[in-house]
Amino acid sequence: MSFDAALYRQRRQALLQQLGPDGIAIVFAAPEQRRSNDSDFPFRQDSYLHYLTGFPEPQAVLVLDGAAQTSTLYCRDKDQLREIWDGFRYGPEAAKEVFGFDAAASISQWQNGFQAALEGHGQLWALWGLYPEHDAEVLRLWQPVQQRAGQRAATVCTYAPEALMDLSRPLNHMRLYKDAREIELLRRAGSISAHGHVRAMQYVRPGVYEYQVEAELLYHFMQHGARYPAYNSIVGGGKNACCLHYVENKDILNDGELLLIDAGAEYQLYAGDITRTFPVNGRFSTAQKDVYEIVLAANIEAIAAVRPGANWLDITHQAVRTLTQGLVDLGLLKGSVDGNIESEAYKRYYMHGLGHWIGLDVHDVGGRFAERQPILLQPGMCTTVEPGLYIAAADDIPAHFHNIGVRIEDNVLVTADGCENYTHEVPKTVAEIEALMAG
Repeated sequence: MSFDAALYRQRRQALLQQLGPDGIAIVFAAPEQRRSNDSDFPFRQDSYLHYLTGFPEPQAVLVLDGAAQTSTLYCRDKDQLREIWDGFRYGPEAAKEVFGFDAAASISQWQNGFQAALEGHGQLWALWGLYPEHDAEVLRLWQPVQQRAGQRAATVCTYAPEALMDLSRPLNHMRLYKDAREIELLRRAGSISAHGHVRAMQYVRPGVYEYQVEAELLYHFMQHGARYPAYNSIVGGGKNACCLHYVENKDILNDGELLLIDAGAEYQLYAGDITRTFPVNGRFSTAQKDVYEIVLAANIEAIAAVRPGANWLDITHQAVRTLTQGLVDLGLLKGSVDGNIESEAYKRYYMHGLGHWIGLDVHDVGGRFAERQPILLQPGMCTTVEPGLYIAAADDIPAHFHNIGVRIEDNVLVTADGCENYTHEVPKTVAEIEALMAG
């Protein structure tokens, strides 16, 4: 999809208006990360900076001046030698033109430029704690300006920020509501992810390794425009499916086991996040099917409940009830459903939440509460729905249930009159999965 500088300018302008004439804000690019010795991991831009600028390079700083209502980018200079070794750089002049900043300058000037801009503002906004090394730099620059304020000659009145404000608060609220372009990118990430899961289902058979299945996923992602996965893929067979964040992906897949795949493509920095669970040999055993159907019912019920005005806590509570009822019916929990919910006995088998926001980050920002009140679902919000049951082998559990780990996860957009499951292209009923694997 083509770059739209006007969209990023609109986002910066919306944030500048919230800062008001008293505010100045600073946002840093993500740091480059060392992998080993002199080799780095592939660079991935900070989500906040990307959201506001679309600028893809490291060593960049964005300063937003609420009084002047302007945005200034500090970035790397053009450098022919470094570009021969490391690739293209925009440089300040091209960055200003292409990305629509009011001004741009060399990254070597950001400290002096930022310190000079602090004067005349009462509030300093930053993403405190995100990059602690930058927190120290910002505070070091702020302190002398704050100390000088009010100490000039009587004919000159100056002031500097006295309030240190959390920039994540307005930005997280903005990012919680996806605009039309973001929704388009998320749908694309979801579709690529879904078809990657289909490919994996068609590939799997007893005797292959988990990492070989992961390779099929990554191949599909890259072939369809997603250069990287959105997170480390989970490909867990048998007992590994009962480890929520298993990413070693090193074991062989055995006949009679289930395979849980939690994987998603990142498309233009927007995340897909799908989980499917299916039998390695293509046919569910009776016990596997019984557990699977419980999780599937919770998934379908929860998605059906997503609509404007819905309370995520209510949806979560219903999912917990469905899962707990199923565990009681299977004899894995004793006593009443209400009693097992009240005592949290169900958490032996279901120990995570029902879902999370999804967007530029796979676990996207925004939170589920604001001002200590639940955030009700509204159009433009995107969430995962991912109930699961994990039955590790234990002496008090019948052997036919041992090492059955099931999670079913979809990505859902809240619409004006309900919701859209935009990862529906990958099968999830028992009949659909078995038919696909048999074909």
